[in-house]
Amino acid sequence: MSSTASSIASPAPPRAVPFAACFGLALAAVTVMLLVQHWTNTGRTLLDTDDAMRLVQMRDWLAGQGWFDPRQHRIAVPYESHWSRLIDAPLAGLYLVLHQFAGQTPAERLMRAVWPLLWIAPALGAMCAIAWRCGSRPAALMALLIAVAAVPGYQQFMPGRIDHHNVQLALALGVVASTLWSDRRDAFAAAAGALSALSLAIGFETLPYLALCGAALALRFVCDRDRAGALRAYAIALAVAATALLFVSVGPQHWLRSLCDAIAVNSVASIVAACALLAGAAALAPQSRALRLGAVLFAGGAAIAVVALTEPRCLAGPYALVDPAIRPVWLTHVRENQPLSRVIVENPLTAAGLFAFPAFAVLVTLALLREKARRADFAFLVADGVFLLATATTVGVIRAYSFAVWLGMPLVAVAAVQVLKRFGLRNLVARALLVLFMTPLAASSLAIAVVAAAGFEDTKSFARPERRHCFDSASYRSLAALPPGLVLADVSYGPFILAHTPHTVVSAPYHRLSDGILVAHRAFALPPQQARAEIERSGARYLALCGPQVPDGLDTTAEAASLWRALQDGVRFDWLEPVGNDAFKIFRVQSRSLSQAPMPAR
Repeated sequence: MSSTASSIASPAPPRAVPFAACFGLALAAVTVMLLVQHWTNTGRTLLDTDDAMRLVQMRDWLAGQGWFDPRQHRIAVPYESHWSRLIDAPLAGLYLVLHQFAGQTPAERLMRAVWPLLWIAPALGAMCAIAWRCGSRPAALMALLIAVAAVPGYQQFMPGRIDHHNVQLALALGVVASTLWSDRRDAFAAAAGALSALSLAIGFETLPYLALCGAALALRFVCDRDRAGALRAYAIALAVAATALLFVSVGPQHWLRSLCDAIAVNSVASIVAACALLAGAAALAPQSRALRLGAVLFAGGAAIAVVALTEPRCLAGPYALVDPAIRPVWLTHVRENQPLSRVIVENPLTAAGLFAFPAFAVLVTLALLREKARRADFAFLVADGVFLLATATTVGVIRAYSFAVWLGMPLVAVAAVQVLKRFGLRNLVARALLVLFMTPLAASSLAIAVVAAAGFEDTKSFARPERRHCFDSASYRSLAALPPGLVLADVSYGPFILAHTPHTVVSAPYHRLSDGILVAHRAFALPPQQARAEIERSGARYLALCGPQVPDGLDTTAEAASLWRALQDGVRFDWLEPVGNDAFKIFRVQSRSLSQAPMPAR
């Protein structure tokens, strides 16, 4: 047979399935799964205090409140939100589009369901880009498979989550991916700078990861003079974008005000100073490595010096200006701010579910670092560094859990490809089982089963299911039907009262609202006569309480003597008139000294 005939008879090699098709299938699977699982819940509740407050803030803006006016006028204590309008605007745009086809309530529900799902695609794409850069196309495909079974990692993307955390997670992943690919094109470094600025303008939660990426680009320039172009592109993009976003986010009357928890002149001045020095060093690109290192260190020192000169307290972190009085009665009890050690003691099953996959990914990372080639790979080292930082942050504050999961998945994907090659697994079922075993869902499920089998159980309800009904939208109907007035309730209910009723509130769970938090705590935690004086000073018209959750920070003796305990036990007071007893116990305050004026700041 001739060679021509032979070539005709030979079957053509199978064509690889386009990555875009695989990505689309994975995205569709995750989206459908989340919609099926959580759609009903979007009609029952607003999920979280931040989701409720974000809805209120968006409504206020649509109703005419100024772009540069961050105040919440229905909170009695003067309160300026530290949240960015950069989230309100697209939420409002999505709502207005949906409102063309549905009434306000269904349009808001659709908006709350669709918004978080929109951010899965950029998060998933960035995660796959990290895996591709660290382990080529097979690793990116493996990352898609792992992500489909990453159920614990989609907490911030559940339908109904309209706060800023899903946006920040997607942006942080984009910064990491852009940093990793910046050795291919300088444009990726510029993208890392611009995305970093956008993330910081939305909130400071991602600052550690963004800073590490910037430091990695600077240190790569120190080691390799030829990488000056990428550093220059990054520095210019970050400085220009941060400056522009300052003017977009902050009104002219506040351009000179320093803040620790939101974008302001001090943080932008620090960024611009460091970026100007980095861009200058990259433009000069001295031959001496020592000179390059000195220039980079000087830029970092300049950034710290600017913060110290403008508002030195901010060196202690975003909570530096918080009133310390609210820590024992609220801040230390916020679930997402708790350290992993406390969760392990009080909720070992929850801790096992949270930390199982990050811990597994740490072991995988250490195993991969045994390879000399990977220890010399800039992209792999950066991916490892950011992931390990997220895991360490999770140990200190469990709110970083989602970052650890998403940054760990691409590294586990790289390891999975290696395991498949090493054992030569070709059977599809065997390969699928191996990959399934390496997913966040499997890791969390296995860890919980092991801890439960060992006899441990959650001793303190982490999710507080005993008061879950207090956050149901239907639970606020009786309160909404009352004439508008100032409501004094647990701080956690403040945003829901604002979202579901026409009332104003004394407090809400935000660190800038220390006066309101303290008043709400004292009103329920003090003995009845002292509590009455506090309530009268607040000017509250209604008192509302729900569920058996004891006010935070009380010992057994103080709890037994408190007004909260008396009301829970059904004790009647002539100055509190019961006006509702459904999900909420509602009392109208009867007092000669009652004033409807807003409560003065302390």
